Amino acid sequence: MSSLEHEQFTATQRSTVKRLPQRADYGQVIYQILDEGLVCHVGFVVDGQPFVIPTAYGRVGDKLYIHGSPASRMLRSLSNGIEVCVTVTLLDGLVLARSAFHHSMNYRSVVIFGTAMIVENPEKKLEALLAFTEHVIPGRWAEVRSPSRQELQGTLVLSLPLNEASAKVRTGDPNDDEADYDLPVWAGVVPLKLTAAAPIADSRLQPGISLPAYVQNYTRVCER
Repeated sequence: MSSLEHEQFTATQRSTVKRLPQRADYGQVIYQILDEGLVCHVGFVVDGQPFVIPTAYGRVGDKLYIHGSPASRMLRSLSNGIEVCVTVTLLDGLVLARSAFHHSMNYRSVVIFGTAMIVENPEKKLEALLAFTEHVIPGRWAEVRSPSRQELQGTLVLSLPLNEASAKVRTGDPNDDEADYDLPVWAGVVPLKLTAAAPIADSRLQPGISLPAYVQNYTRVCER
């Protein structure tokens, strides 16, 4: 664990899980979910209009970096220091109950509140781009060409402090009504996970370039 990470987040009025609070977690599981996910959804309001935008992200210690283009309306708005709500959800299974009402899903989710600010410092910006790349596929940054000055200028990066956050997790079997357990209906969980298929080489790949181990053995399951 980084010294910049929280052992335990303080639940605020906004971050406190109110529905099914027994599923809430304010500890290290927040970082675990963020590190396993790939896409976050950023919610914000501009001129009275609500928006929710999916985008890539990366984490360094207690900061979440949000990636995008300077032309993006979302990122141009966020760069002024607008309040945001960021969510990441991992779907672990379909929960099939004996009644339609009690069907559910097993999931792990995180909600983050805060103010996102534009990253101006070139070194911090490069650190964020490294975090994006390594978050998607660890080991890749060391092999590829580093961003040029023009590419850095053409990329907008925002930093969101991880101070106000909570996780919500559902695991296990269906929660049927007691009377329904006698029904002759199959019930249980269909596990789901994100898996990588066999890598497909670029049609213009130079001869003699071997497949890196970090690609061959790619997985999105992080250590818990």
